Amino acid sequence: MNSLTIRRPDDWHVHLRDGAMLRGVAEYTARQFARAIVMPNLSPPVTKAADAAAYRQRIMDALPEGADFNPLMTCYLTDSTDREDLARGHVEGVFTAAKLYPAGATTNSASGVTDVANIYPVLEKMQEIGMVLCVHGEVTDPDIDIFDREAVFIERILGPLLQDMPGLRVVFEHATTAEAVGFVESSGPNVAATITPQHLHINRNAMLVGGIRPHAYCLPVAKREHHRLALRLAATCGSEKFFLGTDSAPHAKEAKESACGCAGIFNAPYALESYVTVFEEEGALDKFEGFASLNGPRFYRLPVNDGTVTLEKAPLDVPAGIEAGESSLVPFHAGQQLGWRIAD
Repeated sequence: MNSLTIRRPDDWHVHLRDGAMLRGVAEYTARQFARAIVMPNLSPPVTKAADAAAYRQRIMDALPEGADFNPLMTCYLTDSTDREDLARGHVEGVFTAAKLYPAGATTNSASGVTDVANIYPVLEKMQEIGMVLCVHGEVTDPDIDIFDREAVFIERILGPLLQDMPGLRVVFEHATTAEAVGFVESSGPNVAATITPQHLHINRNAMLVGGIRPHAYCLPVAKREHHRLALRLAATCGSEKFFLGTDSAPHAKEAKESACGCAGIFNAPYALESYVTVFEEEGALDKFEGFASLNGPRFYRLPVNDGTVTLEKAPLDVPAGIEAGESSLVPFHAGQQLGWRIAD
């Protein structure tokens, strides 16, 4: 197959940041995707409908002229989230979903939820109105090994939560383990998951072999090889429960290459090319449109996009760096060659 045409896809998990960084990176997501679930972990975070509306306008202002892109906004849940403001924002179309960050789990999560019991009234309201809960699925207990935090989250928090609220609609974002895959597959139709390109391509060796490699560091971290293989099977098997979510998370090069480097992989510039490479390697190009363009809208109860995107089999040299506003960023696959590119 020398080319592949699919319905225009969406990114169901992306970090666009704010200010100069937003203006530098928004074009890469808008170039490939019609819509994106935009993460609310700014500083300060997006906790109110009015905050989300203002942030959405800043995103629209940052897009290149003529861009056809719709940012879908999320509410950052805290221990004191106003459930009426949340519900009103959802009904009015400001909020598409709400995001659960366990406090301290990742970048700008200090204001996150300290105990899921604190937000049960909010989650009950979300269950009532059918609003999607996007979950960063890791515990933050310092006694739990960082490579086990996702599995422990399922056991201690998400499993019991769904027993208490069996109708809550949940997206397990950036799944990284075989345990997450198994949990999503064994749950009802109200539970789905996104999978990033990096977790399909790399295991934890990428961070640690030959020296510390900060540009392969994200949260949740890449795991052992058998987890990567489980994710590849989940993404490419044709299941409607798994769909595209890049978790593209730009940080300036110097912030990554520091004594305490930031977590996040900037994959937006070549996300589709990265994903389709995996589907080709797995002999599943016929399943790519479902993963990239159909499963996400189906779960979020949104129409599929008009228009198409064509990928062609051709070499693509990924640059070592990309200038974005005032920052130099290192993209995923930097310095490598991919075998697919988006056709002009």
